[in-house]
Amino acid sequence: MSAIVTHPPAQGVPFWDPERDEVLVCRQVRDETHDVRTFVFTAPQARLFSYAPGQFMTLTVMIDGQEINRCYTISSSPTRPNTLEITIKRVPGGVVSNWLHDNLRPGMEVRALGPMGDFTCAGSKARKMLFLSGGSGITPMMSMSRALSDMAADVDIMFVHAARSPRDRIFRHELAALEQANAHLRTVTLCEHDTPADRWDGYRGRLSASALELAVPDWREREVFVCGPAPFMDAVRNMLGQGGFDMTRHHEESFDFGTLVADEPEIIEAIEELEAAQFSISFTKSQRDIQCGADTPVLSAARAAGMRLPASCAKGMCGTCKCRLVSGTVEMKHDGGIRQREIDRGMILLCCAKPTSDLVIER
Repeated sequence: MSAIVTHPPAQGVPFWDPERDEVLVCRQVRDETHDVRTFVFTAPQARLFSYAPGQFMTLTVMIDGQEINRCYTISSSPTRPNTLEITIKRVPGGVVSNWLHDNLRPGMEVRALGPMGDFTCAGSKARKMLFLSGGSGITPMMSMSRALSDMAADVDIMFVHAARSPRDRIFRHELAALEQANAHLRTVTLCEHDTPADRWDGYRGRLSASALELAVPDWREREVFVCGPAPFMDAVRNMLGQGGFDMTRHHEESFDFGTLVADEPEIIEAIEELEAAQFSISFTKSQRDIQCGADTPVLSAARAAGMRLPASCAKGMCGTCKCRLVSGTVEMKHDGGIRQREIDRGMILLCCAKPTSDLVIER
């Protein structure tokens, strides 16, 4: 399969700049289920969005006077470049997801950075694919399915989605329409239990080896893409491995939406490592000086010292903590959240940059 690309822009219509923190304008809010909504965005002026299906954006929202960043996978398709859609589940206790559900309306603006991430089917040469999703992990699979269907790609797609109940089936109507329009796409849904108003007569229970064998007998022949809560992805990984699957053809979303704000373990680790700190870190804008050990990410040390710095994934993916290194050297192993040309200009990601000398940072 050839790489998925968007159409060339119309004359005078530029592409969205993925390296800048820019503004998205909400144009539509659409209910998908009782606790899932899709937010449709455009740029303030005419721009086309270019991204690989499966990538994510980092949104910045102001809540109670505080800027908060969160990563959300794009659910729309790059083959329809005039708008960008993000589908978000309301998470109990989730600060940003609840704010978006309760407050974001057409005409309002949010800041956004991206797209980023390397979880995508774009460029894959596989002729048979298997999409496995759990809950809101369906969003990158939907982007891929929409893109492959729009391109009439000659790819045999099996899309297996696990939901808690019939009323939790995200995109159920559109998936049925895609399946009807695309002879190469077949969808299967598993529900764990019924609801009083809707009894499920399809596959029941959680995704298991026996259910997968029944629904997709040739699953060992396919390229597999997996996204969902961490326990779901762990279970799928174990199931595939024990079933003799070639794990070089296994791809999964590499950050867990449920742990993006769970920084406490990092902070505890940083506090312990600060006792053996070797380098001084100076922040020019914050006018703060801290100490940081050679094995400690700068972000972890800064948070342990009480600094509130913008960050989201804390895994070198989203780019939220990107800033300029004025002087000093670091060791940095990232996961796609910064480009080489940015590194060449002196930019670093605080979450995965470990000092190898004293540092001065523009933040």
